Amino acid sequence: MFSHPHRFWFILALSAYTYLNTVLCEVYRYFHIGIEWYYAAGTIFLVTLGAWESGRLLEPLFERLIQRRKNKIRTLGFFFLASTTLTTLITTGIVFLVSMVLHDHTVSETIVPLKLNLIYAWLASLLFHLLNAIKYYFTKYKSKWMEAEELKRISAQTELQLVKNQINPHFLFNNLNVLSALVMKNTDEANRFIEEFSKVYRYILNNHDKELVDVKTELDYIRPYIFLLEKRFAEGLQISVDVPPDQERFYIIPASLQMLIENAIKHNVVSKNHPLHIRVQASEDMRIVVSNNLQLRQSVDDSTRIGLNNIIKRYWLVSGREVVVQKNEASFTVTLPLLNLN
Repeated sequence: MFSHPHRFWFILALSAYTYLNTVLCEVYRYFHIGIEWYYAAGTIFLVTLGAWESGRLLEPLFERLIQRRKNKIRTLGFFFLASTTLTTLITTGIVFLVSMVLHDHTVSETIVPLKLNLIYAWLASLLFHLLNAIKYYFTKYKSKWMEAEELKRISAQTELQLVKNQINPHFLFNNLNVLSALVMKNTDEANRFIEEFSKVYRYILNNHDKELVDVKTELDYIRPYIFLLEKRFAEGLQISVDVPPDQERFYIIPASLQMLIENAIKHNVVSKNHPLHIRVQASEDMRIVVSNNLQLRQSVDDSTRIGLNNIIKRYWLVSGREVVVQKNEASFTVTLPLLNLN
């Protein structure tokens, strides 16, 4: 607030308003202060300017400090005390200059004007910092509100995309074809296929409205999903999952692993002669890495990166953490941070 481009107009208006009030209340006559009107008005303007500029000079320091501190109110309080201390020194210097240097008054004659100007300086500083605190919290509230609305929109879009990916006719048709073939060949395998198929949809129903799920829950879902894919693509697809139990207590975005595996299959050739290898593994720096060998298709329908972009945005809005995407001639890798609820 203190660096506002039109701050001098506000300072001028407040100084004029304050001076008119001192004249109407006959402050100078009541306290026996002998001073010309232009010196009085000028003193008030300089004190007001000093109170504002004190805040402006200290604002960059406290802006950096308030980002690191959890207790924002205490930091704003320290900002007010520091600024008021500097305002006190500036006001004292201005009053002594006008009274003792320009008017040759004694120290005893300067005490009363000093008290009055200090009271005004402190009140002006308090007003400025109250306005600054209101602006700060309003800006934070507006930012959080916009982030919440954006998160709702992206969550709804992700949920829609997830349901579209899982229940679209193409997905159902492929898996029903696999199921039909299994029923003809192996009843036990067909029964297991139906069980794993139901687990995939149960996960969607139970977790579609959550922002985060623990890694164990996500892995419990992704394994039956991998089973469906491996039955569908047979030797053309190989998926390995290597996440130690001690990292299963952390959290990730729901269905993020499924989306990354689906993207890899959608964008790459999957065949017996050119098998697609997808690896899901935990790294030592508390991240999950999903990588695949690169063998891009000639053309990919509906290649809009909606799934990957939504994962990136949701991670940023929920935790402020970044998803790292790396691509070279041989592989494509996406690294997801593991999160704590706090």
